Amino acid sequence: MRLNIFSMIKPKTREEIEIMRESALVVSRTLGMLAKEVKPGVTTLQLDKLAEEFIREQGAIPGFLGLYDFPNSLCMSPNSQVVHGIPNKTPLVEGDIISIDCGALKNDFYGDHAYTFPVGEIAPETQKLLDVTKESLYVGIREFKAGNRVGDVGFAIQNFTEKHGYGVVRELVGHGLGRKMHEDPEMPNYGRRGRGKKFVEGMVVAIEPMTNLGTHRIKQHRDGWTITTLDNKPSAHFEHNIAIVDGKPELLSTFQYIYEALGIESNEEDEFRQQPLVL
Repeated sequence: MRLNIFSMIKPKTREEIEIMRESALVVSRTLGMLAKEVKPGVTTLQLDKLAEEFIREQGAIPGFLGLYDFPNSLCMSPNSQVVHGIPNKTPLVEGDIISIDCGALKNDFYGDHAYTFPVGEIAPETQKLLDVTKESLYVGIREFKAGNRVGDVGFAIQNFTEKHGYGVVRELVGHGLGRKMHEDPEMPNYGRRGRGKKFVEGMVVAIEPMTNLGTHRIKQHRDGWTITTLDNKPSAHFEHNIAIVDGKPELLSTFQYIYEALGIESNEEDEFRQQPLVL
């Protein structure tokens, strides 16, 4: 989600980071549950209802529901929708992609991350967009370390994705995370090395590349939320929550619940964990 107001950066203690890890994992488990349900014929409104119930069963509160007056628990953005899509009764169809952005509030801290799912078999060029966007997320995370700056992350993501000919969305950004869903600093997916606020121990952010198959330009719709690509080509969105621990990026969220549900083997997150993840 796009934030409107920032305050000063608020580094977290080790104890707070571990609390935030649990908030992030509420979202991770929810996305893993949804992974089995994303298929042709299901509506995004049905998925939204499942997610709300599942989040509450984990002792958490849906983080998006009512935030800035958003009407649902999930942002559901298919195909050319970039972010902030409102769940509805339109069934997904074979060949669609669907970005699911989910938030949860537990123990006074937020978790917030996203994954773009294929619906059945998708076009090879669309699958490549998903693969490159997800890889760009990790390219950016590698730059999130003490002493680096916001521009280092943005430059890394932009440089990687634009080499593939994709458009990097400018108007929508990642953000700090904590007791508020949106905290300082803004985390653009473009930028210049050495520019912007400096990263320090204990910072927690959401890094979330939003990459378009065509132009980087977007448009907002009359509902005040839905944002689509200007050329109506597909857009992909992946997001993780990361803390700086001992000067290095430490993943708080995980896609492993998704991979477990879909039978995918991956070690992509291993380099960002100081201890193995126990599902």
